[in-house]
Formats: sequence, structure tokens, C-alpha cells
Amino acid sequence: MSAERGDPDLGMLAGQLMRALQEELFRRLAEQGHPDVRPRHGTVLAFLDPAGVRATELSARSGQHKQIVGTIVDELVALGYVRREPDPADRRAKRIVPTEHGLDEVAKARAILADIEQRHRRTLGEERFDAFKDAFREVARNQRARQTA
Repeated sequence: MSAERGDPDLGMLAGQLMRALQEELFRRLAEQGHPDVRPRHGTVLAFLDPAGVRATELSARSGQHKQIVGTIVDELVALGYVRREPDPADRRAKRIVPTEHGLDEVAKARAILADIEQRHRRTLGEERFDAFKDAFREVARNQRARQTA
């Protein structure tokens, strides 16, 4: 059935899910002391290591262009979520290191997302939710593989 008849396609469903997840996540983060973070900041915050990571690695992990990651890092530095430090392995390179405020945001975001996931797990039941997530993971992996094909 087509989207015109009320059956949304995969892109529409994925977009609706992403927007609804982000809306709840960022509303709850604001309530918990992080009103300044926006969905685009997830490009960096979701892929940080507590010890720091190079911007090129953040770009690879997130799938975003290096310049986009750099702009987002600049925003997060200004907001106090990360700082740039020399990379001990290569003093010419910089590592993006989360601040205490950044670590707090990451921990709270992960807890909120785990709570959302648990809610859906209870709604669908363990078996159906696990099957859904396995299938969703496989579809995402297959779609990403098409980008390089």
C-alpha cells in the first residue's frame, strides 16, 4: 500500500520515529538541566569517549562531514559541554574531551533513551521488541552498506 493510502513508507516511519524520540529526549534533557542541547549536538555528544576523541573519528563514527562536526564542536565548546585538548599521541592534533557538564548530559541522555526503549519493550513484549530491534538494525546496516556500493 502506498503512503497516499495511509501506509507510510520506511523513510516516513524512520523520520517519524526519529522526530518523536528527539522531541521526548530533548524535552527531558531540558528538564534535567540541559536546555541548550539540540538534536544536531548528538552528532558529537553521542559518540564521545570520556577520555576524548579526535574530530576525524567523530566524523567517521557519526557519518557526518568533518566541517559539520567542527562547527558542532565549536557550539559545544561555547556551551561548556566539551573542550579541545592536545592529543598526547600527536601534539599537532586535538582531542574533543567532554567536560563534567558534558558527561552529565551524556549519562542523562543514555538513561532517558534506555527508559524510552524499556517503555516500548513493555508495550510490545520482550520477544517482539527484540525481533523489531534486530530487524531495524539489519535494515539500517544494509542501507548504510548501499551508501558505499
